[in-house]
Amino acid sequence: MENLPPEALQDVATYFQALSEPTRLIILNILREGERNVGDLAQLCGSTAANVSRHLSLLTKHGMVIRESRGTSVYYRIADESIYALCDLVCGNIARQMERAHKARQAFQANA
Repeated sequence: MENLPPEALQDVATYFQALSEPTRLIILNILREGERNVGDLAQLCGSTAANVSRHLSLLTKHGMVIRESRGTSVYYRIADESIYALCDLVCGNIARQMERAHKARQAFQANA
């Protein structure tokens, strides 16, 4: 982010906003295993096809997934595998924070 103009930072913020919804993260995680159509994704997410389509539209708009029509079906796949490196980095950070908080609670309880 260093030396980016404010307009570019706005684009970065918008990109991260696309990742701020749990259903979209679930979709991305499912697509880690390979391409899927909307019906498959809806079933695996436990959601409606309309809801999944809305999320896929946003992910496509931000370049995270690619949409491909085949006959009467539309299939989605990850556009750039680096999205997983980003998510794994964030998940690792959250796991470390949770571990520190857990250790702090244990220390507090031991002294109580």
